[in-house]
Amino acid sequence: MAGYPELVEGLIEQLNKFPGIGRRSAERIVYYILRSPTSELKKLVNAIIKAKEGIRLCSICNGFSAGEVCSICNDNKRDKGTICVVEEPKDVNAVERAGGYTGHYHVLLGSIAPLEGRGPENLKVNELIQRIKQNGVKEIIIATDSDTEGEATALYLARQIKPLGINISRIGIGLPMGSNLEYADSTTIARALSSRKQI
Repeated sequence: MAGYPELVEGLIEQLNKFPGIGRRSAERIVYYILRSPTSELKKLVNAIIKAKEGIRLCSICNGFSAGEVCSICNDNKRDKGTICVVEEPKDVNAVERAGGYTGHYHVLLGSIAPLEGRGPENLKVNELIQRIKQNGVKEIIIATDSDTEGEATALYLARQIKPLGINISRIGIGLPMGSNLEYADSTTIARALSSRKQI
């Protein structure tokens, strides 16, 4: 059975390395690329190169930034007394999309994952502690993922921050809006029960 030409197969393999892109999705993207005008593809390639060369990590929070300091850290209207701690720069965007949060962020650039060789020393924890001590922070909101690594990271952070005498909270984790209780797994239900609040 004849397969794709080698050039097409090579492009599929490269696209297949992207997170969330399986082989079928990679094939559809290749079809799109091969049907697109060269001028459009050049715009795409240039946009990728510009983003790669022009985006850096903020010197304060480690989030994505076009300059030395990101727009959130530069915004004087935001509450400097509250820091939401997340694992990756993309998590900042997720919280911002949800709306309602007006504080600052601190990106750890990962989570504690001993099986992958990542310990607390590989994260931006010391920088967080320095920010708390120097900037009069009143509350830390830990918004790490709800997986094993995220929970381990949250516990470690809580132990490190507690002696500083500021409020520490963890985002509530449980059932997503619009879901049915009968379809949720037992861990999610248990987490939702433990994260309950009075109404």
